[in-house]
Amino acid sequence: MKPLEDYLVIDFSQFLSGPSASLKMADMGARVIKIERPVTGDICRSLYTSNVVMNGESSVFHAINRNKESFAADLKDENDRAAIWQLIVKADVVMHNFRPGVMKRLGLDYAAVRKVNPGVVYGEISGYGEEGPWKDKPGQDLLLQSLSGLTWLSGNEGNGPVPMGLSIIDMLAGMHLSQGILACLLQRTANAQGSLVQVSMLESALDLQFETITTFYRDGVLPERSRQNNAHAYLSAPYGVYKTVNSYIALAMGSIPQLGKLLNCSGLLEFNSIDAAFEHRDEIKSILAGHLLTNTTEYWLSVLEPADIWCSDVLSWDRLMQHDGFKSLEMVQEVQMSDGFTYRTTRCPIRIDGELMTSAKGSPKLGEDNSRVFSDLSIN
Repeated sequence: MKPLEDYLVIDFSQFLSGPSASLKMADMGARVIKIERPVTGDICRSLYTSNVVMNGESSVFHAINRNKESFAADLKDENDRAAIWQLIVKADVVMHNFRPGVMKRLGLDYAAVRKVNPGVVYGEISGYGEEGPWKDKPGQDLLLQSLSGLTWLSGNEGNGPVPMGLSIIDMLAGMHLSQGILACLLQRTANAQGSLVQVSMLESALDLQFETITTFYRDGVLPERSRQNNAHAYLSAPYGVYKTVNSYIALAMGSIPQLGKLLNCSGLLEFNSIDAAFEHRDEIKSILAGHLLTNTTEYWLSVLEPADIWCSDVLSWDRLMQHDGFKSLEMVQEVQMSDGFTYRTTRCPIRIDGELMTSAKGSPKLGEDNSRVFSDLSIN
């Protein structure tokens, strides 16, 4: 039995942040009913991050909405709203990621929902919180990365700000919302009271940088990226990714003189203090980058790994997925939609008592579960 079986989640969210939170709960056993607008559904159904079309819709939607049910309802239609309220009364969790004020205008905000379901855990994600001059700005991932300072941590000095190549803030906000909801569900077992869980994407972006922001508050110095091979604006040489004669190698923290001896690189031997690794970071990285170009990644790994130097090959997905280290995780699962369409995707990364949190259910067709929901939950 999965830990959230018998819990009912009514999810009004769309795009990425909210649906990523409800996906986590669905994978742990909750029944997630996704409320979608008739005809168009979740905008993510047609939000293409590539030209990959899966069963007529975006691959993004299929990846983030598997293991859920779709209930099509017009929130402005009287009959549909009546059905929605019957679902809300039965829900353990109600959640959304609309801009501040939208759910209140629809009459579906926490205050209204709590009146009919005092024990509900109500979760919401906004872009920037409910107050302040940014509260009405669009909560889009690139914009949040840019405003939060995150883009000044990646890339080399002189290259300008560099965003991460993932919708990382969306996913982090979703994880934070699911954490808050789970904590409040646990609390509810003790006091039978519901809660309001609020997460903003901006706060999630700032929390991601807790180490670096703490450092900045202490010394007041903005992060300084190295001129080359930067992988962390605050860490000393050799931290970075380096080109070799045939591919790349990643080096984490390590003693510079020890690296010099192991790699037979005399230019590194003079940097024999911890301070030197910071103060001469660019010079050290330049020497190291030139030296590593003289042999293959496999050769360097054969020298460094036996000496317990923290290093790694730099794999692309095609090479990663052929590696036994990846295969042993059983991280990929095949899921099936109601019309028989199958696709491979990742599974939940959590194991409980050694059990993988997998599911064979793919993403739902728009409104395909209306009849089942009416029947199972005795909706009129």
